[in-house]
Amino acid sequence: MTHTELGTRGEEAAASYLERIGMTIVDRNWKCRSGEADIIAVDGEALVFIEVKTRATDAKGSPEDAVSATKQQRYARIAKTYIDRAGIAEPTVRFDVIAIRPIAENRALLRHHKDAFTVS
Repeated sequence: MTHTELGTRGEEAAASYLERIGMTIVDRNWKCRSGEADIIAVDGEALVFIEVKTRATDAKGSPEDAVSATKQQRYARIAKTYIDRAGIAEPTVRFDVIAIRPIAENRALLRHHKDAFTVS
């Protein structure tokens, strides 16, 4: 499986999981000049920007380790652009990370880190 295929499967698994727990997905792979938001969802009153990280092995660290401070700042810019373009007034914003580690052909460990980081 290629890196791209692994990422796509991870995002599909994350989206299915989010829907199962009652979140409403409003956008996927939303792009702007600052980058791309993997999944944008609504959870109660919160607009949630979700970074999905899938890694085949932990050789280079856990999937969560890939969400660096630089990546967090980029996500903040993406969120601001999305909110500005959508014309949403004063939303409650949350940043989540979903880490996925495949363990078999059709099985994976999925960790959902709600409110994984905040940005100022």
